[in-house]
Amino acid sequence: MSTIADNLSTLATRIHDAATASGRDPAGIHLLAVSKTKPADAVREAFAAGVRDVGENYLQEALGKQAQLSDLPLTWHFIGPIQSNKTRAIAEHFDWVHSVDRLKIAQRLSEQRPDHLPPLNLCLQVNVSGEDSKSGCTPEELPALAQAIAALPKLRLRGLMAIPEPTDDRAAQDAAFARVRELQDSLGLGLDTLSMGMSHDLESAIAQGATWVRIGTALFGARDYGQA
Repeated sequence: MSTIADNLSTLATRIHDAATASGRDPAGIHLLAVSKTKPADAVREAFAAGVRDVGENYLQEALGKQAQLSDLPLTWHFIGPIQSNKTRAIAEHFDWVHSVDRLKIAQRLSEQRPDHLPPLNLCLQVNVSGEDSKSGCTPEELPALAQAIAALPKLRLRGLMAIPEPTDDRAAQDAAFARVRELQDSLGLGLDTLSMGMSHDLESAIAQGATWVRIGTALFGARDYGQA
């Protein structure tokens, strides 16, 4: 059975090859290790293999792991849907948030970000495929929302996040990710981050400009729903 270190090495090769194929510098593409349902020990193993950025979808699970891994210099990213009653803990315990899709949530994160911490890095989630089951603002809502959030204190709007409708059709993958890049470019805000692409479609996302690829299964193995 492959280890997390083995998987990370394979992913590094995939990222390097995808970047090279699209004429990009591999150093500009970062792996976000998505550890939902995985125990703290798996994150510790990933850290030993070179992972420094960890993404979590569920707040209580994340806070527990943060406490267990407080000795490690990890950068924590919140990537799941955000309820209003969770914003204070997110503002206090995370370095990045990839899943903001409403001004109210951004305002609460801004108000609740502790003064002693640097600005919270933030990505706006856009529902580029129009799926009812997905979070995210619509492309039509995006310009006004981005302008409003960019003006908030204690936040640093970095870019967009998207989870396009899953497909094995490379052309469809490319089109969806290209749409996210075009939406970001159209904002004219000088944003530098595109959080898009997962284990099954990272090559397409990188070809279309991804700077963060969010990897769970290909790094940690299948999700363990017996965990919290």
